[in-house]
Amino acid sequence: MTDDRLPAEHLSPLAALVDEVLAGVGYEMPAATDAIDDAVPGYGGLFEPSTTSDELRSALERLLASELTRPSVPEPTSDSFVLYVDGSSRGNPGPAGAGAVIMDAEEDELARLGRPVGSRTGNNTAEYVALQLGLSELLARYEPRRLEVRIDSMTVIRDVWGGDDPTEPGVETYSEAVTAALSSLPEHHYTHLADSDPNPADALATVGADIAAFGP
Repeated sequence: MTDDRLPAEHLSPLAALVDEVLAGVGYEMPAATDAIDDAVPGYGGLFEPSTTSDELRSALERLLASELTRPSVPEPTSDSFVLYVDGSSRGNPGPAGAGAVIMDAEEDELARLGRPVGSRTGNNTAEYVALQLGLSELLARYEPRRLEVRIDSMTVIRDVWGGDDPTEPGVETYSEAVTAALSSLPEHHYTHLADSDPNPADALATVGADIAAFGP
């Protein structure tokens, strides 16, 4: 896994602390939320209404000062992978999150990734961040030769696989990172997901948007 924290849009100090914890566990959303819930005193947790901002901040600072444990990397069945990605923005722009699920060729889950993107960010940017997140962790953990990306954003599909220049202002950093990551893969293609198609990354993006909405 990479130790580098991925770039983000503007986040509140509290949301940025959660993003740091996520980066420390390779953006594994379940591992991060479990660690935060365990660190909050009493019966509180990351999304428990009774948890105050001060309690959450103290718990996050304690976690960041400790040795965060990264989940083990499961063995894939081959060098072929499936990557689901999704972005979520409330208000478009608004609190936004990104989610990605890495699967092997048998479609067994290998990683459930998520993060906040920004407190006032558009959906297309969140979709780009989701793709960057999934590709970054896939390449850090494995040596893929073939990849199918399952994605519902036609904007990102046109930009990345259609060769169009990005139409969303401010996504150049993410677009360039995605292009560089895909260039290292011998074979890759996308599958466009309709709104009715299941996407396991959707729930992770929603949690990321919940985190992005945290207050100061």
